[in-house]
Amino acid sequence: MSAAISVKRSSAWVLAVVLAVAARTASASPEEAKQWLERMSESLATRNYIGLFTHSTPTQSESMRIVHRVEDGHSLERLVSLDGSGREIIRTREEVHAYLPDRRVVLVEPRSDDGSLLKALPTPGAKLDTFYDLEVRKGSKLLGRDVQVVDIRPRDRYRYGYRIWLDEKTAMPLRSIVANGAGVPVEQISFTSLELQKKIPDKDVEPSVDATGFQWIRTGRKLGPPPQPMANANGWRPLRLPPGFRLVASRFQLLPGSPVPAQHLIFSDGMAAISVFIEPGHASGPAPPESSSMGSANAYSTSIQGHVITAVGEVPADTIREVAISVAPVDAPGAPSASGAPDR
Repeated sequence: MSAAISVKRSSAWVLAVVLAVAARTASASPEEAKQWLERMSESLATRNYIGLFTHSTPTQSESMRIVHRVEDGHSLERLVSLDGSGREIIRTREEVHAYLPDRRVVLVEPRSDDGSLLKALPTPGAKLDTFYDLEVRKGSKLLGRDVQVVDIRPRDRYRYGYRIWLDEKTAMPLRSIVANGAGVPVEQISFTSLELQKKIPDKDVEPSVDATGFQWIRTGRKLGPPPQPMANANGWRPLRLPPGFRLVASRFQLLPGSPVPAQHLIFSDGMAAISVFIEPGHASGPAPPESSSMGSANAYSTSIQGHVITAVGEVPADTIREVAISVAPVDAPGAPSASGAPDR
């Protein structure tokens, strides 16, 4: 499990922006709340900005700096830890590089979208209000700016809740919280400064880490047909998924430390995402189940039919475990087809 979780943790370090269950107050319609979320997503992807923020979980807090530049319709981004580790994440036009000086490692994976590295900020899907209650209301000023507060409350136990404070003028997020089903925050982000820029120089989106002598680990490379015993054309699927989650991507890729490709499945409900990795088992036999958490990101690994199954995502730990232990070959009774997956 360590390879898959390591990759996910470096992305989870990048961030998780989300929130707490709020008391109901006078608020605008769910449609208006969705419009604010759409404006937020557009602002994060299309504006030039530099910000300082604090990212905190119940066990740790970290100060970070983000630089986002739009160039010829493409975004370049740099995320830096300011608390001693020196970790940086650089997103170029083609790849994402995670520099980990404390491990003398650079993780490299293909770039997959044009959004922001603030990955936990929700992106509204067409059926978002089917699984979440949405509200927006006027909030108190932050950083001297008028704000709108968007509440996103899950309708079941399979997802987290979110609260996001948005600048009224730009729809940029100034603060966010993610909370579990009991309303307890598991991850928070608070900007201490956020400035929009007309231009951002090249040096501000380039790494400051001297990676001489570092190990470069590339993941997610496109591969040909998988070797045995992963040669099943359709691969594996979870037999049980939370309502609303659909398969949005499937591929075979190399994971750090493994010479054998893993099948990687990605499921989304339009806001939260779950990744499932399926690898051939170890010659030494099955390992005991393992779980791991970092803020809103949870991971669970187990052995099924001679394969190692690892599920990772920004959803509650019980959801991740239930998805992982339900994974089976597609030719197993009740398994879904490659084109989709059933609701639970």
